[in-house]
Amino acid sequence: MPRRFQPLALACALIASLGLALEPLAAQSILRDAETEQLLRDMAAPLIEASELEPGHVKLVLINDPSINAFVAGGQAIYVHTGLIEAAETAEEVQGVLAHELGHITAGHAVRTDERTRAATNISLLSLLLGIGAAIAGAGDAAMGVIAAGQQAAIGSFLSFNRDQEAATDLAGARYLSGAGISGRGMIRFFERLRGNEIRAGYSQADEAAYARTHPLTGDRIQVLRDLLEEDPAWDAPADPQLQARFVRTKAKLFGYLAEPQRTLRTYPPSDTSIPARYARAYAYHKEARVDLALAEAEALIAAEPDNPWFLELKGQVLLESGRVREALAPLRRASELTRAHPLIAGMLGHALIATEDKANYAEAEQVLRASVQRDRYNPFAWYQLGVVYEARGDIPRARLASAEQQVMRHRYAEALQSAQAAEAYLPYGSPDWLRAQDIALEARAELERARNRR
Repeated sequence: MPRRFQPLALACALIASLGLALEPLAAQSILRDAETEQLLRDMAAPLIEASELEPGHVKLVLINDPSINAFVAGGQAIYVHTGLIEAAETAEEVQGVLAHELGHITAGHAVRTDERTRAATNISLLSLLLGIGAAIAGAGDAAMGVIAAGQQAAIGSFLSFNRDQEAATDLAGARYLSGAGISGRGMIRFFERLRGNEIRAGYSQADEAAYARTHPLTGDRIQVLRDLLEEDPAWDAPADPQLQARFVRTKAKLFGYLAEPQRTLRTYPPSDTSIPARYARAYAYHKEARVDLALAEAEALIAAEPDNPWFLELKGQVLLESGRVREALAPLRRASELTRAHPLIAGMLGHALIATEDKANYAEAEQVLRASVQRDRYNPFAWYQLGVVYEARGDIPRARLASAEQQVMRHRYAEALQSAQAAEAYLPYGSPDWLRAQDIALEARAELERARNRR
């Protein structure tokens, strides 16, 4: 690369890197699990109340990512990485992280970060323009100096702003833990674990390293929080044993679902007959198509707790995905009944009813699938299955509308627009479904237009 063009490439790289901060979900995948989502909601509920946010407005989303992280990305949604749950040892540790993230929401940091990112980008763009002018004039070294100075100013401004945000959010999280009567021990333990990971990874803990970080030094955060939390009346509050038991089970379940089966079986060997171990092994055996062993673990779990809907869901899932569809119906129906038709379980039951290939089951499938998407519209698989039912009975307009619903969720906007327009053309004018088809078409057009403008 010619020397005079190197500053331009560096500045463009900086602008691109700042832009990435605005799209944290670009390479992430959402993981849906009814039990885990319910646990996260229950862990967050007292903290949300303490923060004075509206409980129904705060969403908790599980992200399939092994890194130890959680973040807020616009609105009132907290995204929790599976790596965070795996790394934490107690429910209180996760609650400490959730309290911190709620602090970001109440302070409006997602919006302010967006504004600051644009400001930093503008600094870099200005230095880029000045540098190009100097380069054109023949002052190559001066051009590089101008652009480098602009880069340093942009990065320094952004990092300083982010560190201030994180420090303020730590204090807000401590207040919410106190208001909820939850001990801050979990928050401290989690930060200590993070510091240990940083040290092992070779990250400097020296004061001078703070200026190159997006967060304050972890040791400093621990000290500030310890001084505050140890004085709080909730510091010695006992942990909720039921919440901790649910956390340990869910952690094992996710481990079994995500990890390689052999790693799961090393971590939870057959000699361990505890409920968490059986839960993890059931998923490990299922992933290896060792159906009898997976079902044996599921049956042992149900024998211990016959009315546990998550264990019944597990048995139904193993049977369904192993081709034993009719056997899956009974445990899935019972799980749906116990959870009052939880959208994800109802969606799986609807899938099982369709998979029987018995037209007599389609009416029930339509009923449970419609109930599923009415309670939780963000379920593309349930919409797909509902479209199958509509098409089988010859209701092509609603089949196209169901296709549009799941296509727009998967960001397939051109297909969503086509499906929505096809549905709108034949649905009753002014009906709720006709209006919904219009809404999807408008959303798809807007996204396609934004994509064209970006190009």
